[in-house]
Amino acid sequence: MIIFKLLLESFRQAFQALRSNKLRTFLSLLGIMIGIYSIIIVKSAVDSFEDSIVNGFSELGSDVIYIDKYPWNEEHRGGNWWKYAKRPEPSLDDYAAINQKSKLADAASFTVFMGGKTIKYKSSSVENAFIMGVSPEYEQIQSLQFEKGRYFSNLEDANARDVVILGNAIAKVLFPQEESLGKQVKLMGKKYRVVGVLKEEGESMFNMINFDEAIVLSLNNLRRKVAITNNNSIGRMLQIKAKTGQSLEEVKSEAAGIIRSVRKLRPRDEDNFAMNEISMLNQMLENIFGVVNFAGIIIGVFALIVGMFSVANIMFVSVKERTSLIGVKKALGAKRNIILTEFLIEAIVLCLIGGIIGILFVFLTLKAISAVAPLDLYLSFANLMFGVICSIIVGVLSGIIPAFIASNLDPVVAIRS
Repeated sequence: MIIFKLLLESFRQAFQALRSNKLRTFLSLLGIMIGIYSIIIVKSAVDSFEDSIVNGFSELGSDVIYIDKYPWNEEHRGGNWWKYAKRPEPSLDDYAAINQKSKLADAASFTVFMGGKTIKYKSSSVENAFIMGVSPEYEQIQSLQFEKGRYFSNLEDANARDVVILGNAIAKVLFPQEESLGKQVKLMGKKYRVVGVLKEEGESMFNMINFDEAIVLSLNNLRRKVAITNNNSIGRMLQIKAKTGQSLEEVKSEAAGIIRSVRKLRPRDEDNFAMNEISMLNQMLENIFGVVNFAGIIIGVFALIVGMFSVANIMFVSVKERTSLIGVKKALGAKRNIILTEFLIEAIVLCLIGGIIGILFVFLTLKAISAVAPLDLYLSFANLMFGVICSIIVGVLSGIIPAFIASNLDPVVAIRS
């Protein structure tokens, strides 16, 4: 009961301080609000961006190796750029050798990308569409999600049949009112039968491949229409998926040996290819986000220091105004720790009010940005609790000295003042 009464009295006095001088208290708590807002808005934005990017990267697979000319974790400037630019692109020979010789790979797929094509259905058309030509193993590595229809059959791929899978956005433009499956669309002067429509991914700044706007053909079919070898306008991707239980390092080592033999590199020759994995991108982003987080915390800490001194000033004034009341309480038997706890809780309550207002503004800001931009920004429970804990710590630091002074007042001197 004593603790409950103490808490109740502290809350009452904190709100009384707010009511008695609203402007002074608001200005004092402004620093707390700005500090908590700065820290939590940065942490929430970084967490949201990180989640969006990780989800975008998850399309590529965490157990997949990507053979490329360029390493993902290096800058390609100056001499490095020329060094990597002279390397050969991943080739169909590399892909065939991995499939034939690798014992640690679950699957290997080869994908080519090309843009600037027009696809038509009756009077509807999509210009500058981007086309993906994928090998049969691509679905094993990518795990494509279908809204309707299916992936290419082995027979369709082997015979290079004119069949196509449409991204969701492409399908909506071409078939706003009609069923798309089984219909004939015109692409590169040929008629293609639609066998599948991919699920909608939605707007995101961090989708590594925008499947909503993709036109997917079998690799064998695209090779009959376009010369993909030594064509600089076509992008290439060789993916190697590790078997369950196999480490990526072991798979990389095996794949490197196979590709070196295909390219006839001598033992002392440097690799003319890069072996990339998603963890490289994650490490780069962690460093970037770490710097942003640190900058936000530094700005917030300075604002909290200003707010802490402001709240301490309120508490000193509160002690001065209630000196005689403190004397009466001590004369009636109130112990020092009761007085100290009472003023300390009052300081914490004031800082919590400022912190909660700051967190509320964070929530509203994130909601407003998410409503107008293709970003899913959110305030996590962990960040909310972090803001509350910061407010409590600032309350303790700003109230400890005034509370200590109040608890050490001589009752006789205090009553006379």
